[in-house]
Amino acid sequence: MTDTVAEMNQVMAEADCLVDEQQVQAAIGNLADDITARLKDRNPLLFCVMNGGLILTGQLLTRLTFPVQAEYLHATRYRQETTGGILEWKLQPEADMNGRTVLIVDDILDEGTTLCAIADYCLAHGAAEVLTAVLVDKQHDRKARPGLKADFTGLEVEDRFLFGYGMDYKGYWRNAPGIYAVKGL
Repeated sequence: MTDTVAEMNQVMAEADCLVDEQQVQAAIGNLADDITARLKDRNPLLFCVMNGGLILTGQLLTRLTFPVQAEYLHATRYRQETTGGILEWKLQPEADMNGRTVLIVDDILDEGTTLCAIADYCLAHGAAEVLTAVLVDKQHDRKARPGLKADFTGLEVEDRFLFGYGMDYKGYWRNAPGIYAVKGL
């Protein structure tokens, strides 16, 4: 077993499960219901924010009961680290968003810098309206903009270093079946 695998197994073994898989699934169902109620007649363009938004988007799409165009983009501040840096576009959206309602789907609203930058980008490229959906809103007062909230939020979770359901620890455990907090972080 490599040192990395051993380290990641130890992180999981010591982690606190804050939200179990059943609770996460219920939250995704509620998100889908809320999004459907608001957007079913709007012809939205959905952007999955890679890599974190992949699991949520995949599970959310099958629960949306209206036609939706789904694309992806990749912007990051973390690059396998545990603290954010400067926003880096790895893949900018190419879909025509002119005059459209855009829904940005991501795993977490932490400080919100990445989500705000993506929303601003979409508005600058002609989106009529930009809405955001996140699985987790981390509760603290360090948001990029005062009072920043996503338009659709699945869960509110305490201010700890989280992983699972798309969120990672050093690039690992996005696949964890719940929302976990790293011991000591």
